[in-house]
Amino acid sequence: RYTVPDSRLPVKNISAEVIETENSRVDLENDSSSKSSKVKFKSTYTTKTFRKSGTDFSPSKVSYVIKQEDRKIGSKIVDINLSDTSALITLPGIGPVLSVRIIKYRNYLGGYARVEQLKEVYGLSEETFEMIKSHVKADSSFIKRLNINTVDYKELTRVRYLEKYEITSILKYRQLKGRIGSIDDLVDNKLITSEKAKRIGPYVRFE
Repeated sequence: RYTVPDSRLPVKNISAEVIETENSRVDLENDSSSKSSKVKFKSTYTTKTFRKSGTDFSPSKVSYVIKQEDRKIGSKIVDINLSDTSALITLPGIGPVLSVRIIKYRNYLGGYARVEQLKEVYGLSEETFEMIKSHVKADSSFIKRLNINTVDYKELTRVRYLEKYEITSILKYRQLKGRIGSIDDLVDNKLITSEKAKRIGPYVRFE
């Protein structure tokens, strides 16, 4: 409704009609030939141009920048054990920082056994998890499982949920028995709890 003319002229109230003339993505580069730097907008923004009916505000149009609607991923399901950062940032609430953290934590774990493990990623809130949980899956067949009958102490520390004293107890039990048959052996001999067995089960094998 208002335009700001040259400082030597008064502000004039005009009757303007808002006309949508453009709905395209913008990516403004820094212009070295200009005294002032232009802002670079991400692809999540669009431009729309205002003009008075029958009159174009040449040479420079009056523009504003608006956000697009929330990104839609439709029915696509992202496998958090296979996806890269470009796939993860299509999820609502997941940006470049969180996508990198999700992958780093995946490498640390050896793979995700359950979607709920995303809650353990630093900075990923409960609200964000609720938004993305129906759009992700975790194929546990890609997990790197350790043979508990051959690993040493250092290798067993890679199992995220085992405490140091539990690792020591498991290795001593294996030394005494010779071979551990199943994870039930660890629970029955009170080396780990049944709850802990559920958490480490996808990360170990007994051969």
